Formats: sequence, structure tokens, C-alpha cells
Amino acid sequence: MGHMVQTRPPRVAGAASRAHRHTFTGLFPQRLLRWRRPMWWQELAIIALGYWLYTMGRNAIPEQASIAVRHGLSIEHVQQILRLNFELSINRWVAAHEWVAQVLDYYYATLHFVITIGVMVWLFVQRPHVYRGARTVLFTTTLIALAGFALCPVAPPRLLPHAGYIDTVIRFHTWGSLADPEIAAHSNQYAAMPSLHVGWDLLVGLAIFAATTNIALRVLACLMPLAMAYAVVATANHFVLDVVAGVVLVLIGHLVALRLAAWRARRQERG
Repeated sequence: MGHMVQTRPPRVAGAASRAHRHTFTGLFPQRLLRWRRPMWWQELAIIALGYWLYTMGRNAIPEQASIAVRHGLSIEHVQQILRLNFELSINRWVAAHEWVAQVLDYYYATLHFVITIGVMVWLFVQRPHVYRGARTVLFTTTLIALAGFALCPVAPPRLLPHAGYIDTVIRFHTWGSLADPEIAAHSNQYAAMPSLHVGWDLLVGLAIFAATTNIALRVLACLMPLAMAYAVVATANHFVLDVVAGVVLVLIGHLVALRLAAWRARRQERG
């Protein structure tokens, strides 16, 4: 009798473990804690590949101006129906205040990329467990966005004819923006949907929020995507719906990262 009592718990535990593995969906945080520290040379290779794909894909896509303008006008029409067409009033107010326009132009053109790269490097060095997921989301969102640019070119508000938007970069001669004529000649100007600027800032904000308990940094993390959303609309580089698409894109990227983490966790369990 005593022997039977001693052998029963292992069988029950084994059955419970098998049932738990069978029902595992990859959404349990404790199962996603199994990870290995990222290797710097692998990450550099991934970053180089991602940058090459982004550059080649974004700039090699034929600039179908007439189609892109038609899509842009369609988005503007949809926003009028939804009563979201407040870009023009914001854009004109910013254009009437040069110092505001200059700050937003430079934030859109330069600081956005500097902050993204800086945060990713910080995560790699100080918070590698957060970095791996953030890198996967960044890579996924960029690839999906490139597909969107190719399949559905969209003109930004500043390039819509007779729409009344003011290109603040041209008016105030902002250096470094994709709207700058010298840079525009070498980049796809009809890649407005979705807004990767907003998507990447949201991703970086979420990563900072997850990587620290510092209240000031968490507040900054929450404000970053909001500031970028305002900047892209105010400078007539994106519609509100482009911003919404950028947010949805990041959510999709996180779902992909979760599923990949779940797949790795199941492989480790079976191994």
C-alpha cells in the first residue's frame, strides 16, 4: 500500500506536465523567459540585412505617382467621412510658427532614427532579454511595411495637388528630411502607409517601458509615440490613418514575436 502511494504522485505530475504542454499557447510569460543572450555578430548581420532590405525595397519600388495620389485622396475622403480630417488645420498652424515647424521637422528627420538606434543598443547591452523581442518586432514590422509600400503606394498629404497642405521642410529648408529635394531624388516619396516613424517610436516606447521601472523614463516612453504622431501629421508627412496603420503594424509584430517565442519554448521542452 505504501509503495502504491509513493508511486502515484510521479504519474499524476507527469500527466499534468503533458497536459500543460499540450495546452501551451505561448502566451504565458513564464514560458517565454527561456532565452539565450544575443550574439553581437548575429545581431549585426540581422541589422545589416534588415537595413539592406529596407533601403533596397523602399527605394527600388517604382514611384507610381498617379496611383499614389489617388490612394492619398481616397484616404483623405475616408477621414472626412470619419471626421478625422484635422491634419490641414494642424499643418497650417505649425507652418505659421517657424520655430515649432523646425523642431518638428528635425525630430521627424533625425532624432527619430538616433533615438531608435540608441535605445536598441542600450537594450542589447543592458536589457538583452527585452532586446531580442524588440529586434524581432522591428524586423517584422519593417518587412510588412515594405510589402505595403509595394502593393499600395500612398502619397503623403504634402504631395496631394490642390489640397492646401504646406510642406514645412521646403518652406523652412530643413536639412536631412526625406522631403528634402536632394534626398527625395533618391527615396520613394510614396511610402506613407503605414507610418514607420510612429510604429518604430511606439516599439521603442514599449521596450523602454518594459526595460525599466524608472517613472521618468516610463513617462518619456509613453510620450514618444504621441509626439511622433503629432509631428508626422503637423508636417504633412502622414495622414491620421497612416498613424493608426503604424500602431496596428507594431501590434502584429508583437504577435509574431510572441508566436516565435512560443515555438522556441516548445522546442526546448521537447528537447
